[in-house]
This record gives sequence, structure tokens and C-alpha cells, in this order.
Amino acid sequence: MPCRRLFLTALLTLLSVAAQSATTIENIRVWAENGKTRVVLDLSNPADHNIFTLRGPDRLVVDLKDARLARSLKNLPDGVGSVSSIRSGVRANGQLRIVLDLNENIRSRSFTAGPNSQYGDRLVIDLQRAGPLQPVKRASERYKPGRDILIAVDPGHGGHDPGAVGKARTKEKDIALAIARNLAARINAEHGMKALLIRNGDYYVGHRERMQIARRNNADMFISIHADAVDDRRANGATVYTLSTQGASDEEARLLAERENASVQVGGVSLDDKDVVLASVLLDLSQNAALSASLDIGSNVLGELARIVKVRRRTVQQAGLIVLKSPDMPSILVETAYISNPTEERLLRDRRHQGKLANAILAGIRNYYYTNAPPDTQIAMNVRRKPGGQVRHVIARGDTLSQIAERYNVSTAAIRALNRLHSDSIRIGQTLSIPIFSGT
Repeated sequence: MPCRRLFLTALLTLLSVAAQSATTIENIRVWAENGKTRVVLDLSNPADHNIFTLRGPDRLVVDLKDARLARSLKNLPDGVGSVSSIRSGVRANGQLRIVLDLNENIRSRSFTAGPNSQYGDRLVIDLQRAGPLQPVKRASERYKPGRDILIAVDPGHGGHDPGAVGKARTKEKDIALAIARNLAARINAEHGMKALLIRNGDYYVGHRERMQIARRNNADMFISIHADAVDDRRANGATVYTLSTQGASDEEARLLAERENASVQVGGVSLDDKDVVLASVLLDLSQNAALSASLDIGSNVLGELARIVKVRRRTVQQAGLIVLKSPDMPSILVETAYISNPTEERLLRDRRHQGKLANAILAGIRNYYYTNAPPDTQIAMNVRRKPGGQVRHVIARGDTLSQIAERYNVSTAAIRALNRLHSDSIRIGQTLSIPIFSGT
């Protein structure tokens, strides 16, 4: 009998622990705004999830491992926007399934968000009509129609901070500056884009000051250039980082604490005169949009880097890096290679390789902004224009894509898009279709 009692006690303890570790869906919130629909699942703690779409009829399916609906959530909310209704059920493997019945063809993105001053853990699902995702729109109205997209390029370290140092005494700060200058020059040569170098010499800029410089200049995005290092000299490959949700939550808490004693703004909107709940909501919405765009840009950059170098991780990584914590601006950090690896150190010192890295990073940025251009930019206006016709151009010796674009008064991106080119590389004898726009 004592053994049986001990067994039952242990079993009840295990069941209790299992029940505590399960995630409870405490609430489901749905709202629609500006053609987008957002669905938020409020969770008792983080949960592994999988999301996929089904057709005929259109549905978005969310499977959550070790999850259950709260007893208080007897009635699921009505459909709003792209969601006509919401259903739930428990699968044979015990997973909780949430089904969003859709009334239109949509694109979806999901991400998790950590606790803030108002909500706990959340799973956020954004739905938008099929087609290019809408860009992050800054709340400030200081931009002029037809403006350039401003890219803040941040060479890591500098001055008294050399960063990592390779076996051949190569300093990360020097490599980061060389690649950043190269990237900035290529951005400035790109029609509709402009670069802002956070530092343009061997001096140190504080981590928060770097993103503040970008925000003061109303930059559209922030990219920080680095070279990684570890004790194992065999480690190699490039990595792209964005801010983690925990890092975003920490930054939100800091900004909320400072808002009454400092000029804290998000997208040009001051938070110092807002109550804590409204300020928290504004910060949360802005950060979620910036994090989503950062992941998109990071994925594009990583994909282009993978064409020319080995990548350490095939997906964008997330970390609580201070330099990425601007609450309303997409931000990524690129570890171009391992300076601690002798082979990669030699490559990083090579100017041609630096140019290849800069080209790949620019291609990733360009890929994103030609489908997500802010509506008041020159690129957005170019994308909206329809060509009135096209001419054929045969590549001759000495031709470059930028020279051809200048000759016909079109952008290199328009030529690439029409000819389905993945880079600026062209060959002698190749025939290109050149779009001709009215008025050119």
C-alpha cells in the first residue's frame, strides 16, 4: 500500500507539472485597419506553433503544441476584416488547432512577442490581401514626395574599440568601415536610394547614439556591419541578426520609464504626454511592425549573401543587441564572416571580396524595397509607372547595367525586373529589353 500511495503521489505530481507547463490561450483579439487584419492570441506562456494555409475554402490553420483554451474562453470572437469566422479543436496528437476561415486570398506573417506592461506572451498573426506586403510607414509627415529611401549604414566598433582581431592582426573596426563605405557608395549610385554613414572614420560612436543618429535623420532602415570571432578558428560563414522579442520588450520597458523625463518619440509621435497604456500600445504596434520588416529585409540580405559566401545560419537570427533597438525603424546586423578564421580573414582584407559583400547586401535591401517601397518615395513612383513600350539593346564590350540604365533614363532595377536578372552581371552579346516610360 505505501508503494501504491507513493506511485499515485508521483503520478499526480507529474500530471500537475504537465498541466502547469501547458500553454493556455487566455484570449483571442481580432481587428482590421488599413486593409490589414491582425489576430493576437494571448498566451499564458510561450508555445511552439506551426502555421499554414489551406485552399478551397481558404483557411489559415494554427497548430499549438501542449496548448488549450482557457475555460473563460467559451465563445471565440466573431470574424473581422479578412477573417470570416474562428474555430478551434483538439487534434488526435493532442495539439490545439485554431482555424481562421478567410473571405479573401491573403498573405500571412506570424511572430511571437514577449510580455509588456499591458499583455503577457502573445502570438501575433498579420493578414494582408495577396500581393506585395505593405511597407512599414513612419508616422512622421516630414518626408517629401519622390524622396530617396535613406539607408543608415553603421560600421561596427571604431576608435578605442577595435572589435575582434584576426590572427594576421586584422581589426574588425577597419573591415567594417571598408565594407560600409563600399556599401554606402553603391547605395548612393542606386536610383532612389541614399546612404547615411554612421561613422566615416576611425572613431567610436556609442551604441545608442548610432541608432539615434539614424532616427534624427529619418532613416528608413538601419544596417550594422560586423565580422564575427570565436575561439575555434574553424568557425566560418556569414550571419544576419534582427532584434529578439525579449530585447524589444526590454527596450519598451526602458522607453516607457523614460517617457515623462525625456523627449521619447515613436515615428514622430511624442510619448511624454500619453498615459502609460496608450504609450505602451503605440510602442507595441510600432515595434511589431519594425520587427516584421526587419525579418523580411534580413531574409533578403541573407539569401543574397548565400549566393557568394557560406552562411553560418540559413535563417535570420534574433538577439537582444542594443544597436538594433530603434522602436520604429527596421534594423539588421550583418556578421560578414569570421575574422578569427584565417581563410575568411584573408578574404575580408581583399577589396574585391569586400565589393562582393557590399553588392550582396545592397541586392537584399533592393529586393525588399522594390516590393515594399514607402509610398512617398521615388522608387514607389517608379514601380507604379507602366512602361509605354520597350526597346532591345545588345550588350557590347565595356557596357555596364548602370551605364545602360543612364543612357535610357530608367533604373537598373526596372531593367533587372523586365529581364528577370538576379544581379547586375551582363555578358557581351546578350540582348536586354529596356522599358521605355512616357516622358522619358
